[in-house]
Amino acid sequence: MARVKGAMMTRKRRKSVLKAAKGYWGAKSKHFKMAKQAVMKSGNYAFAGRKMKKRDFRSLWITRISAQAKACGMNYSTFMHGLKKAGNNLNRKMLAEIAVYDKEAFAALVEIAKQAL
Repeated sequence: MARVKGAMMTRKRRKSVLKAAKGYWGAKSKHFKMAKQAVMKSGNYAFAGRKMKKRDFRSLWITRISAQAKACGMNYSTFMHGLKKAGNNLNRKMLAEIAVYDKEAFAALVEIAKQAL
């Protein structure tokens, strides 16, 4: 049986790693060994970042809702509890959008929450 040499697949693998490392600082974008380490590390950061993004946005929405609820004379936790009791199932993202762009509608939601308590 003929001997198979791996040059083609090795070159393909190295080329893909170096392409992923394009734009990295210094030798990380030129040398395969350093590029491989940098690409693996960046993959870990990207994975963690996708999870962190969700946390960050949720905390931003909560901050915006809390600020507007305080302006209407109610704190965040009682506002959310009142909305839940009233059967209003708007999510935090939509509540934050209403709090920023439509203050009158948010004030109406605060009144609904107050009446439900």
